[in-house]
Amino acid sequence: MSFKSKLKEIRDDITTTFSMGKLQRNRTNRRGRAYIAPELGGGSELLSELIEEQSPWANLPPELLQDVIKRVEGSETSWPGRRDVVACASVCTSWREITKAVVKTPEQCGCITFPISLKQPGPRDAPIQCFIKRERATSTYHLYLGLSPGDMSKLLLAAKKIRKATSTDFRISFVGSDFCQTSNTYAGKLRSNFLGTKFTIYDSQPPCPGLKSNCKLQQKVRSIQVSPGVPARNFNVATVSYELNVLRTRGPRRMHCIVHSIPISAIQEGGVAPTPLEFNNPGDEQSPSLSASKVKQPLIDFISTSRAESSDSICSKMDPLVLKNKAPRWHEQLQCWCLNFKGRVTVASVKNFQLVAAVEPCQNVPVEEQEKVILQFGKIGKDIFTMDYRYPLSAFQAFAICLSSFDTKPACE
Repeated sequence: MSFKSKLKEIRDDITTTFSMGKLQRNRTNRRGRAYIAPELGGGSELLSELIEEQSPWANLPPELLQDVIKRVEGSETSWPGRRDVVACASVCTSWREITKAVVKTPEQCGCITFPISLKQPGPRDAPIQCFIKRERATSTYHLYLGLSPGDMSKLLLAAKKIRKATSTDFRISFVGSDFCQTSNTYAGKLRSNFLGTKFTIYDSQPPCPGLKSNCKLQQKVRSIQVSPGVPARNFNVATVSYELNVLRTRGPRRMHCIVHSIPISAIQEGGVAPTPLEFNNPGDEQSPSLSASKVKQPLIDFISTSRAESSDSICSKMDPLVLKNKAPRWHEQLQCWCLNFKGRVTVASVKNFQLVAAVEPCQNVPVEEQEKVILQFGKIGKDIFTMDYRYPLSAFQAFAICLSSFDTKPACE
């Protein structure tokens, strides 16, 4: 029997179990009587244990189960076939724990499997290729995993543009239908200033412990918008700045991105980027980052910092990662600015860009790392754009940076 047949049998067993339970409840209601089981303490846990004991799939030997899940995980590298891996994690607790141990991070395997993968760094060798579809009527943006717009089998993230009096918000969600900040599907947001020249990326999850001093917590003042069980927390993890072009000089947009949640040591030799392994409980009020956020820390501005730096400044490994757009070259025959997108971008647009690391000589970053394109974004059709990202950025961070390019910037062009 093939692995796909086994997975189909698992789904049939789960469906049959639910159907039999529903039928039994209907028969009980028709008879007008119900059986009440004694409460032994921890009723929900006892019920889950009884269900797992009744399932024959939960009694498989751990060695055999691990081998089965490894084969399923290794046989499918892309969606929609990778749904089988997620189906294995949905069978029971033992299957879920082994599946989580078998599935590697995108940095290690180059695959996106669970929602937490969207907050983890991308692969080092080759970028993960995605595309963004813009819907003008609803002011929404959908990020899909795939090479072409014809493949919409896997929605990664969605964002909705909300205009305010003095700013513009892009609320990012794991689903395309719920953009409420108190929802469990809320992933973060992007907020611009009045001129649309500076954007702040907020993450719904706190950063890793070693980087909390670089991030700032923004809490809602109006309690009417906050649900009692789900506090609205927005952690400042990055800042995107566009240089002003007051004289209207010829050239594309010039942008800089400071990622406070990623240290510069991540791209140094032997460096590792922060990698969250699971989502934090939104109901946990005793977050250790709250005490650190009470002290107001000014945001780092790339322009002012670069001017204030001197040649004898001391570089720290905990300095945030700074990205800059790769300078294009002027094509005399085409009379336009050009960048090598390696066939991923086909339409000329002011929104097209490539981001590389902006480093100082004292930071000891290898030359090959300085030349790597960490994030590229470009237009391929009407309201269709490609987004390719790699280590150390995550899909959420890359998507938020690309969203900043959609906002109008009359002072920068």
